[in-house]
Amino acid sequence: MTEHFFAPCPRGLEAVLAAELEHLDGATAIRPSPGGVAFQGDWQTCYRANLESRIASRILWRVASHPYRNEVDIYDLTRALPWQDWFDPRLTVKVNLAAIKCPLRSLDFVTLRIKDAICDKFRAACGRRPDIDTATPDMRIHGFLDAREFTLYLDTSGEALFKRGLRHTRGEAPLRENLAAGILALAGWQPGTPLLDPMCGSGTILLEAAQIACQIAPGSGRRFAFEELKLFDAGTWKKIRQTATDRQLERTFQSVYGSDLYGNALANARHNLAAAGLAECVSLKQANVLDISAPAQTGILVSNPPYGVRIGDQQMLAGLYPQLGDILKQRFSGWRAFLLTADTQLAKSVRLTPSRRIPLFNGALECRLLEYKLVAGSMRKKDQPVSN
Repeated sequence: MTEHFFAPCPRGLEAVLAAELEHLDGATAIRPSPGGVAFQGDWQTCYRANLESRIASRILWRVASHPYRNEVDIYDLTRALPWQDWFDPRLTVKVNLAAIKCPLRSLDFVTLRIKDAICDKFRAACGRRPDIDTATPDMRIHGFLDAREFTLYLDTSGEALFKRGLRHTRGEAPLRENLAAGILALAGWQPGTPLLDPMCGSGTILLEAAQIACQIAPGSGRRFAFEELKLFDAGTWKKIRQTATDRQLERTFQSVYGSDLYGNALANARHNLAAAGLAECVSLKQANVLDISAPAQTGILVSNPPYGVRIGDQQMLAGLYPQLGDILKQRFSGWRAFLLTADTQLAKSVRLTPSRRIPLFNGALECRLLEYKLVAGSMRKKDQPVSN
């Protein structure tokens, strides 16, 4: 039976998420929209999307979509749904609500009415109601309101999909894992192409690259909320997991390189890679980004360099960025570089001409992914204004 799903993702990654879903067996009617991608498929497709998507934040199952006029409509539409057929009242729940151009006064009150409707339906059907847990619920229900339509989703993922269960230590300003994977997709990186992160921090980009190279499903080390649903097919899920496990490649060096100026950051990266069983896939060394050289003739450099939001030392950064531009131009000819930054001055200070400026969000922080095609003797700016 075909179901309707929605996969939210960081803003700016909708196109690469849609491309990822197009390669997912069973996903159809794939339609990007701001903040995610809608698609259709059966429950096997849902299982695979949770297990294999590197870019989605969650996989939401659409259980209702109806016009509404007021809070009474929302309560009635929610209570009419067969919640007791989907999960047991012993499980805890949390309701999240988002809205665009919603005419109703209080979203908090609407959220409460959705909770009441779910609990009232369980009490009438089962004689007991689920408890509310806003921290670590078993089931998350997501509501969305626009000017006319009320849509309800049941979250099949549970914890956000970027929580792979791999990263044991975190740096000062860590990238979310699905943003790191999305940046690699935007960069067009493929296993076998040399990859360097010269300011690797706790190693998120390196971890994602190593997983991709070894064909390790990103969700292989965690559980999902769909395993608690009454319609969960444990036999099918076991086969899907086994197929993914059988596809994994041997953990060998994957031409993935990382470095960082700070020893504690590099220790975190080493620990995270070792805990994930991927230490042999990546070459790490402690080095100042201004002292490094290209590890191969061609390749892709991807990094999240420090910026004022994270470090706060504007004077230091004002000196770093022009030197970084010099190093890229002088030592990485033949490479492509991708720098993620929330600092609007970086594009000007690095004094190279980006071939692309891609808006992205790291959590709530608006960033730009700047692509530089590095060719010797070109690209140097001469006091030209740069738009953000």
